[in-house]
Amino acid sequence: MKAMIMERIVDLHEEDEPLTFVDLPDPQPATGEVLVAINACGVCHTELDELEGRTPPPRLPVVLGHEVIGRVVALGDNVRTHRIDDRIGVGWIHRSSGGIEENLSPQFVATGRDVNGGYAQLMTVPADYAFAIPEEFTDAQAAPLLCAGAIGHRALKLTGLEDGQRLGLTGFGGSAHLVAQLARQRFPNCEIYVFARDENARAHARSLGAVWTGETSERAPHLLDAIIDTTPAWAPVVAAMANLKPGGRLVINAIRKEDADKQALLSLSYHEHLWMEREIKSVANITRLDIAEFLQAAAEFSIKPEVETFPLQQANRALVELKREPVRGAKVLLI
Repeated sequence: MKAMIMERIVDLHEEDEPLTFVDLPDPQPATGEVLVAINACGVCHTELDELEGRTPPPRLPVVLGHEVIGRVVALGDNVRTHRIDDRIGVGWIHRSSGGIEENLSPQFVATGRDVNGGYAQLMTVPADYAFAIPEEFTDAQAAPLLCAGAIGHRALKLTGLEDGQRLGLTGFGGSAHLVAQLARQRFPNCEIYVFARDENARAHARSLGAVWTGETSERAPHLLDAIIDTTPAWAPVVAAMANLKPGGRLVINAIRKEDADKQALLSLSYHEHLWMEREIKSVANITRLDIAEFLQAAAEFSIKPEVETFPLQQANRALVELKREPVRGAKVLLI
C-alpha cells in the first residue's frame, strides 16, 4: 500500500517535507479487527505535536492520521458488528479499556501515534472502535467529525454550560468552528464570543453566529461563563482567565501546548485570573461514547465542517500550512 510515513522528529518552522511517501506491506486484520480501505483522513494539529516531539510516537517510522473515513474490506475472526463495504470512521482512540474513563486509562492506544493511522491506503482497527458514518456526510466532510468535532463535543460537555449562559471560544480552526455550530443547536439562548488572531477566522465565526469577535488578547464586553481554548499557545490561556466570570471554567482542548510563549504564564495573577473559584480543566483524549454521540448530533443538527482537500501525496503541504498559516475550517487528505 501507499503511505506517508513519519521517520524523525522535525522543526516545522524549518522542515518543508516532514513525511516520506513510501510503499508498505498491506496490513492484515487480527482477531476482532477490520481492515479499512481509506478514502479520506483529516489533518489535525496533534500531528504537528507528534512531528515536533511534544507527543512523540513510541517508535518510528509510523503512519500518522486519526480522522479516518473508509470502507471495510476484510474482517478478522469474531467480528460481528461490521460487514464488508460498511463505511466506517476511526478517531484518535484506536483501543482502550472500554470503561467510562477509557480516555484516561493506561490501556489507551492512539491511532496514528501508537499504531499506524490514516495517511495511507489501508489500516486495521478493532471493530469496537470503528464507527458507522451517517449518510448525510461526504467522506471529506465526515473526516474532521472523528476528532475535531468529537473532541470539541467532549470539551463542550466539560464546560458544564447551561442554556442562556455565555460561551467563549479561543482560536477558531478545525475544532472550534464545529463547536460553535453544536453550541448554537444545543444551547440556542447562549451567546458565543470568539477570540482569534486572524480576521478571516473572526469573520468565519460571525458567519456562524458569534455575537462578538476580537483579538485573542482582547476583553469581551461581558464576562463569560465558560471558554474553550483550542490554541497551541499559552498567552490565550491567561487572556481567557481574565474573561471568565467568578465560578467560570476554562476548558483547554489540546493534547500539548507549544513552548514559544510560555513566558506569558508569568503574567498570571492569582487575584485577577484565578480567584473567585475560576477553574482550568483539560481535555484528555476521547472515548468511544464521545465519538458516537457527536456523529449522531452532527447528523441531527446538520453540522457541516468547512474543508480544504489535498491528495495524499500533498500531506506535507497540508501539515506545513497548518503550522505556518491561519486556519479556516479543516484540512483533509483524499486517499
